[in-house]
Amino acid sequence: MAYVISAECIACGSCISECPVEAIAEGDIYSIDPDKCIDCGSCASVCPNDAISAK
Repeated sequence: MAYVISAECIACGSCISECPVEAIAEGDIYSIDPDKCIDCGSCASVCPNDAISAK
């Protein structure tokens, strides 16, 4: 199950460098490609707004 980013995202960039498979795309609110996500949770652990969770 892929992780998802909620509307709480402030596009701070903390999660981008944590993703080992480059599944996170930048934008006003970041998004995670579910086909690339390996469910490691690295992104969720560094999100300052708790905007990333398991779907």
